[in-house]
Amino acid sequence: QVQLVESGGGLVQPGGSLRLSCAASGFTFSSSGMRWYRQTPGKERELVATIGSTGGNTNYADSVKGRFTISRDNAKNTVYLQMNSLKPEDTAVYYCNVFLSVRGDWYNYWGQGTQVTVSS
Repeated sequence: QVQLVESGGGLVQPGGSLRLSCAASGFTFSSSGMRWYRQTPGKERELVATIGSTGGNTNYADSVKGRFTISRDNAKNTVYLQMNSLKPEDTAVYYCNVFLSVRGDWYNYWGQGTQVTVSS
């Protein structure tokens, strides 16, 4: 079955960096676009970054543009989110996401999330 496992979250000071990873299995990773979302309590899940199946065609939320970089390694079935110049408002649970067609219907799949806390 589809599995997405995030890692790399933690506590970091403002201005610091973190690199999130999402290990994928159970589907053809190299043919699938991938996304990173984040969510804080009481708010809707926010799309942070997207990447095409070959690593091109990246897009970012305005709030992270110029600070975050999404990338992927299709040989390792892993997507990354490099986060630099972190701000307290980046504090959230970060989720990896893929949208897949299964027998003609489309489904969103999510990882369990990884907590990122930006605080001094």
